[in-house]
Amino acid sequence: MKIVAMIPARLASTRLSEKLIRDLAGTPVIVRTYEAVKQTLLFDEVYVVTDSKKIETIVLAKGAKVLFSSTHHATGSDRLAEAASQIEADLVINVQGDEPFIDKQSLERLIEVFKGDAERKVDLASLMTPLLDEEEAKNPNVVKVITDLSGKALYFSRSVIPFNRSGLRANVVFKHKGVYAFRKQALVDFSQLSIGPLEQAESIEAIRFLEHGRVLQMVETPNDSIGIDTLEDLERAEQLIKIRS
Repeated sequence: MKIVAMIPARLASTRLSEKLIRDLAGTPVIVRTYEAVKQTLLFDEVYVVTDSKKIETIVLAKGAKVLFSSTHHATGSDRLAEAASQIEADLVINVQGDEPFIDKQSLERLIEVFKGDAERKVDLASLMTPLLDEEEAKNPNVVKVITDLSGKALYFSRSVIPFNRSGLRANVVFKHKGVYAFRKQALVDFSQLSIGPLEQAESIEAIRFLEHGRVLQMVETPNDSIGIDTLEDLERAEQLIKIRS
């Protein structure tokens, strides 16, 4: 099985301008993410997929392989679908460019889903982690997910799900981490699927798979890394690097 990692890296960003090329403890965010993925030694190839010459120049200097994509994509997975058609791979792991703390253990758990799926029932797998902070759970920028008893995704939302009507703390709220593992054909197919009303309402790309009846296996990880979406995230990430070093 040829396993490839792809890192979508769009220069434009809404909440933090050009966040992927911002300095994070002396190194651009996108370079830290690339190096974190590379250092896991899990992949036959690691590509940065971008629409930006600025990003290309920065990552090429670090030895990264770059694939260019159109600027007109609704989601990171749509961007990767275009790039995936250019390469040979059985499994494509989508790691967001703003995830400099992605860890090997979580990625290994995703890959194991497919190694153990002899009947090829799973098209796509993704990560989730327990969400213990009530304020974070209420934050619409944090995507929540619920699954069936075998861990297959039922729905994603920016609202708190499940709603705890009983008032008891029996249900764990899970945060969806935007790391996906696709069979290559499933990724190519993704961009051909129409955007349905639920994806449009929530603005969550994973819902597209569910609206079209595909199987999306969720994988629990205890590791909740910092994604860089705001200036506060960047400052937290800087502090974490200082602590680790």
